[in-house]
Amino acid sequence: MATTDPVWEVRAVIGRLPGASNATLLARLTDDTEVVYKPIAGETPLWDFPNESLAIREVLAYEVSEAGGLDVVPETRWCDGPHGPGSAQRFIAEDRETDQRRLISPDLDERLWPIAVLDLVTNNADRKLGHVLPTRDARLFAIDNALTFHPLDKMRTVLWGFAGQDLPQRARSAVEGWMARREELYRRIEGSLGGAEATAFTSRVEWLWHNPVHPLPPGHRPTMPWPLW
Repeated sequence: MATTDPVWEVRAVIGRLPGASNATLLARLTDDTEVVYKPIAGETPLWDFPNESLAIREVLAYEVSEAGGLDVVPETRWCDGPHGPGSAQRFIAEDRETDQRRLISPDLDERLWPIAVLDLVTNNADRKLGHVLPTRDARLFAIDNALTFHPLDKMRTVLWGFAGQDLPQRARSAVEGWMARREELYRRIEGSLGGAEATAFTSRVEWLWHNPVHPLPPGHRPTMPWPLW
């Protein structure tokens, strides 16, 4: 697996975020910006994702979000820090008065569409409800994007409520952006993860371009993350 040279420098770790299966640290950059720092040294090995690849997947998910004009992933960069290289994501304060369960019940909140279409092209295998971060200004951010870009169909999400619906205009515009930059994105993903991942990403984008509908969940494998939160 290839990675990029460090872009951000983590100066100090100031705490650990509880409940994560991998090392997830609250930290400060050299300019005192607060970030969520995930060093590759703290990644738990998985049977279906290559070791030491989760941090770069977080970075790529941000870059794909930006390439599609979605702006739903907090800025995420490759970094170096006290525990070695990894990803650093700009810290976003959560609105703790918002109950995320209301976003999907009884119907999915339309603000979730940008996250749903991002998950389709990145093949997100772990879109839990707790990975949707609400803010006080009514925005929704997609965080914890490490289990993405697998070449096999792995998508597991709590956002299947959009299945069978036509993509709204914002989602279609994102697909148009990805199509326009697909060669550039292919090279970026290929250089970071490999050709199989890059080819699968391009295929998913092209499929949505020709079929602008949220697909139905497959019937041959589990399609929901566990736990749902």
